[in-house]
Amino acid sequence: MTAPLALARPSPNSIWALDRSHALHPWTNFGPFERDGSLVIARGEGCHLWDTEGRRYLDAVGGMWCTNIGLGRREMAQAIAAQAERLAFSNSFVDVTNEPSALLSAKLAALAPGDLNRVHLTTGGSTAVDTAVRMVWYWQTCMGRPEKTDIVAREHSYHGSTYLSQSVGKRPGDRVEEFRYQQDGIHHLTAPNPYRRPEGMSEAQFCDWLVAEFEALIARVGADRIGGFIAEPIQASGGVIVPPPGYLRRMWQVCQRHDILFIADEVVTAFGRLGHWFASEAEFGVVPDMITCAKGLTSGYLPLGAVIFSDRIWQGMAAKGERWFTSGFTYSGHPVSCAAALKSIEIIETEGLLENAARVGDYFTDRLKGLETLPLVGQVRGRRLMACVENVADKATREPLPDGVGESKRISDAAEAMGLMVRPIGHLNVMSPPLTITEDQVDFVAETLEKAIRQVTDELVRDGHRIG
Repeated sequence: MTAPLALARPSPNSIWALDRSHALHPWTNFGPFERDGSLVIARGEGCHLWDTEGRRYLDAVGGMWCTNIGLGRREMAQAIAAQAERLAFSNSFVDVTNEPSALLSAKLAALAPGDLNRVHLTTGGSTAVDTAVRMVWYWQTCMGRPEKTDIVAREHSYHGSTYLSQSVGKRPGDRVEEFRYQQDGIHHLTAPNPYRRPEGMSEAQFCDWLVAEFEALIARVGADRIGGFIAEPIQASGGVIVPPPGYLRRMWQVCQRHDILFIADEVVTAFGRLGHWFASEAEFGVVPDMITCAKGLTSGYLPLGAVIFSDRIWQGMAAKGERWFTSGFTYSGHPVSCAAALKSIEIIETEGLLENAARVGDYFTDRLKGLETLPLVGQVRGRRLMACVENVADKATREPLPDGVGESKRISDAAEAMGLMVRPIGHLNVMSPPLTITEDQVDFVAETLEKAIRQVTDELVRDGHRIG
């Protein structure tokens, strides 16, 4: 039996040991975890984190694409505490609601593009995507098309980690043989990654090819079977993949021609990451049928997600009046989480953080572009406060290093030792800092990351790897 915990504040080492002995983390890599344990974070303020040893880091990861307004906001803590004292919980099933839930739903409808005036609140991004896919099935059936329920997604997409959302997504490394995934009724198209387009093909030709691939899939499977298409405007965890110009709008037009619902997965891109409330229309000229969102919705202060969908979908589901929408969660419309979202949105509005994200975000991508002169860096890509460095062994052929080398993890470890957090994913180092980041802090990110890349490059060459 585990001994009871002492009442005295535990030491940093004991916290590390307790976590190592008892916690199963998301995406645990068992060998390194059992050997090294975890970095224990003690507090956060603005763009910075401190570990239990007192070391400070600039968090260029933004938590997990989510700490949009920065950490340590007293007004957020006060709004959360006040709501918890007034009404800590009330379910939102069937015909019950609460004030923060109703206000937030109305606010999201006001911010969303087009006629996306209806909101279903969830617990996070995964459950929002899960709900959106099921809503495709529900709506198409209500419209008299019960066979039109197949879903089309893309390679290198990430849409969540529930059984259904992970089946829809298809990012390398997420599909492990120990799990099972739904395959029937889910199709995946080529990722719209211009850096990895076929040799000799221009970006415009690549865009034509991608759209033709979608049309060919519809012809093969049947427009009478495909009910929905889901796309991140910029594929985030799949490599910060910015599609070719015109791609998303053309894919949306294909969906319109075939009565396929277009789901924009804006779990990452919404609430300021690209300088807009939502990126679909503002950046890519698309008014989707649904938007899934989470992360920046509360700036990571509390869990919350949402599906924002069109009046047309509501009307189709509600026709005749006798149907039940049997989907939702105990914590849907949680009053404390909704209060946090309302306060976070208010802060973004009153402090001009969308404008800051646009201005400093452009500076951020410009500064990081300078890293492309380094021998290990194949490409720096992204948009505004969403960026990625792709590491390669050969810049001319874009050939990556062998998977076992782990250069991106070595780079993130080196940067961490210098006080900077970046996220390693495969051969990538990914960044998504808070919207509050300053140009001076951007300079620190770019300069520190360059030092880390140079350091690791030297180590790789000493280890016998050919770089350049």
